[in-house]
Amino acid sequence: MNMYLFVYDLMQFCGHSWIFTNMIIRFMTFGKDSLADTFYSIGLVMRVCQLLSILEILHILTGIDKSRLFPRFLQITERIIVLFVVINSQEEVQGKYVVCVLFFLWNLLDVVRYTYNMLARMGIYYLPLTWLNFSLCIPLYLLSVLAKAFAICVSLPYFEYFGTYSIKLPFPLAFSIYFPYVLKMYLLVLFTGKYLIFQKAGSQGNCDVYGKKKSSQYCAFLKLCLCHIFCRPLQGRALPPVLISSVFQIQVVKFVRYTMCTRHKNTNQ
Repeated sequence: MNMYLFVYDLMQFCGHSWIFTNMIIRFMTFGKDSLADTFYSIGLVMRVCQLLSILEILHILTGIDKSRLFPRFLQITERIIVLFVVINSQEEVQGKYVVCVLFFLWNLLDVVRYTYNMLARMGIYYLPLTWLNFSLCIPLYLLSVLAKAFAICVSLPYFEYFGTYSIKLPFPLAFSIYFPYVLKMYLLVLFTGKYLIFQKAGSQGNCDVYGKKKSSQYCAFLKLCLCHIFCRPLQGRALPPVLISSVFQIQVVKFVRYTMCTRHKNTNQ
């Protein structure tokens, strides 16, 4: 099963890295003109990758993936709803700049995540990649939820004008479903689901891709990474950036020594 998960992560990495590279090359070649037709150039591959991500739910249900089901389920369903229901159903929304921003954030997150997963399944923990995987998600998740909410708000006038997905049931039910109201209610679910995903990311900071608890040295290293990024107060005291950098460097040395010693012991065994 470990080989199967590695192949799955490799397929997702190839798809998202192709999208990410394509977006960057198109922007460098055509400039702002490439933003308007982002969905038409990479939308098919994006839809395939998101549909393929449904397998992650099956991985958790079958027990071969130790991630938590509910936050992952929310994350996948949010993307599918925004991509297929909101963006794919309204051609006027597909040309908006917010679609390009949203795709950029999704693929940047997934390229880092699937790369880390592939290496972790082989027992390889590359220090900069680990740092990116557990720190980059914090600002990017926040930006992605804002981009998704903005995409929904942009699509509301088109759903109101065209009446897409709005249903009026005949007598004797005499009940109608106005889809713009459904999207407005979904915005609350979107922010609630993202809050749960943040909780999952925080709890997974102490576990590796196999669900095993990481060492205290590793967890301390990740905490100092976040402190180094955002310059947050440590233990109630605002530390100078120079001192934070010094502590960060010391912790990096300790982490590297711990990793080398662990690998040496495993090799001898």
